[in-house]
Amino acid sequence: MTQTEEFTEPAVRPRPHRWPPGDGVGVFHDVRQTVSETGQRKAGSLEARLTERYLSALHTAEAGGHPPECWRPLFQYRHHPGVRPVQFALAGLHAHVAHDLALAVVDVCRTRDCEPDAVEGEFERVGDLLALLEERIHDELMPGPDLLRIADPLTHLVSSWSLERAREAAWSVARVLRRLCGLPSQAEELRRQTDAGAGLVVRFLLTPCR
Repeated sequence: MTQTEEFTEPAVRPRPHRWPPGDGVGVFHDVRQTVSETGQRKAGSLEARLTERYLSALHTAEAGGHPPECWRPLFQYRHHPGVRPVQFALAGLHAHVAHDLALAVVDVCRTRDCEPDAVEGEFERVGDLLALLEERIHDELMPGPDLLRIADPLTHLVSSWSLERAREAAWSVARVLRRLCGLPSQAEELRRQTDAGAGLVVRFLLTPCR
C-alpha cells in the first residue's frame, strides 16, 4: 500500500452485521459498538476518524482485499476454536489503538492543518472511551476465577498487554508522522513498521489457549 493510499480519508459505510456464532471479529465489533454508541462522533472528530479507520479495515477484508497488517490475524483466526472471546476482543483493541489511533490523529491534524498538541484533549477523551471498552471486555468476556486457573496461559496473555502503553506509543507515532508530513517515504516506512509491530502483538494475543 502506498503512502497516498494509506493516508487517504477512509469512507465510512456502516451497515448492519449478523455475526455467526463464534466469530472473533464479531466479538470485537459488538463490544466496540456498544461503547462507541456512548460517545459523540461528530463529523471530523478524532473519535469519528478512529471509527472510520476500523470500518475501512473491516470492509476491505470482507470484500476480499488486504486490510492493514495488524488486522489480518484477527480475520485469519476469527473462527479458531482454541482462541477465546476475550483474546479476539483484546487483539482487535490493540490493532485499533496501536495502528488506527495514530493514523486517526494524523488524519485530523492534516485536515485542520494543526499539530498533535492541538488535539491532545480529544486524544484523552478517546482514551477514556478506549479504557471503558477495555473494562467492558474484562467484565463481559474474561472467564471467572472458578474457570480460570492462575497458571492458565490466558491469564499470562491478558496481563501482558497494557492499554496505557499502547496509547502512549500511538501518541508518539502520531507526533513523529506529523513531523514527517513533508517526507513521504520516511513517513511510509514508519507507518509500515508501526503496522507490522502491531500485527506481531495481535498474533501474540491470539495464541490458542485451549
